[in-house]
Amino acid sequence: MTLFKMMKLFGCLFLFVLASKAETKNESCKDMLQGYLTGQLSSVLGIHQIEALKREFKTFTQMTDQSMKEFKAQVTSDVKNGRSGGVVYTRWGKKSCPKTADLVYSGFAGGSYYTHKGASVNPLCLPTDPEWGVYNDRVDEWSAYMYGAEYETVTIPDNRVAKLHNENVPCAVCLLRDKSIARVFPARKSCYKGWRLEYDGYLMGGLHKHNAGSMYTCVDRNPDSVPGGSSNQDGYLFYAVDARCGSLKCPPYVEGRELTCAVCSAP
Repeated sequence: MTLFKMMKLFGCLFLFVLASKAETKNESCKDMLQGYLTGQLSSVLGIHQIEALKREFKTFTQMTDQSMKEFKAQVTSDVKNGRSGGVVYTRWGKKSCPKTADLVYSGFAGGSYYTHKGASVNPLCLPTDPEWGVYNDRVDEWSAYMYGAEYETVTIPDNRVAKLHNENVPCAVCLLRDKSIARVFPARKSCYKGWRLEYDGYLMGGLHKHNAGSMYTCVDRNPDSVPGGSSNQDGYLFYAVDARCGSLKCPPYVEGRELTCAVCSAP
């Protein structure tokens, strides 16, 4: 993806969020964005608000432009100096990367539908600028399917996560230039000696009685959501993971307690 396309994409997403704040009962965020692009939004917002949106949009695109120039310069410098290593990981539940990492792209979590018996188990971080091969725009019975993902977090005591129940899940793919490995440590909020914390959160997976298999993922403890994605359409679902005593030793684990996680990196 070119730098121009990335800047254009980020600018549109920013405007999408701003416009969605002015949404009425009869207008979707998509309609608001389209109205802005076609000059029709002035019937909903005053001219001064439109001008303010334009100024904020311009400021954001300038900041994005500068950020991408710095990123390109860093990549060029790394190549010239022979620094071509690094490791990539996905930050689930966030649209951005920690300060220790470079953002490769941000997108939406996606995966198989939770009731499908032949579901693929792993979630994917889908980019917001998909590219297509040869296609027919027809849902084929003899295909695998890709759905969006939602938080199913109403039972989590942490309100930062619980309040996003049924919201769609964002994600960010992050690049660590100075590290060679990054991994998830379950049941930890901190890293062991010699490792650096990238982010911590709650371990999540599929519901134990659903047909579809799933994978454990580490969702950020301060999660974001996707604007306009609270309509409870299901798809790939993220549930908290509770400890169950028996073959799992208690203590140190506690029956029914939600498990945490940490993503850590090392040289």
